[in-house]
Amino acid sequence: QVQLVESGGGLVQPGGSLRLSCAASGSIFSIDAMGWYRQAPGEARELVAAITSSGSTNYADSVKGRFTISRDNAKNTGYLQMNSLKPEDTAVYYCNAQIRIGRYTKGRDYWGQGTQVTVSS
Repeated sequence: QVQLVESGGGLVQPGGSLRLSCAASGSIFSIDAMGWYRQAPGEARELVAAITSSGSTNYADSVKGRFTISRDNAKNTGYLQMNSLKPEDTAVYYCNAQIRIGRYTKGRDYWGQGTQVTVSS
């Protein structure tokens, strides 16, 4: 069974920083793309940033230049470094990963439980 566990959320003042982590565990053969999504109250879930297995990245326009996504393939862990945080970044942040559990199996999406990020003075 595969699990994604996020950590690192919390309350931070505007202009501050947080680093989110997403650790994958279980029967994992390989992890393809990893991504971070967020969902604010009353809003749809949106993609914040994504990274491929080779390290190519893409970001939502609203976070470009402030957020950095990275991964440690040896640790099956992804990260989201968030700097210059704004109140509009307040949301529950979810980790997503496309994981294969065997050499000949198709990858499927897994989700973490979400971690709350609140940006407020």
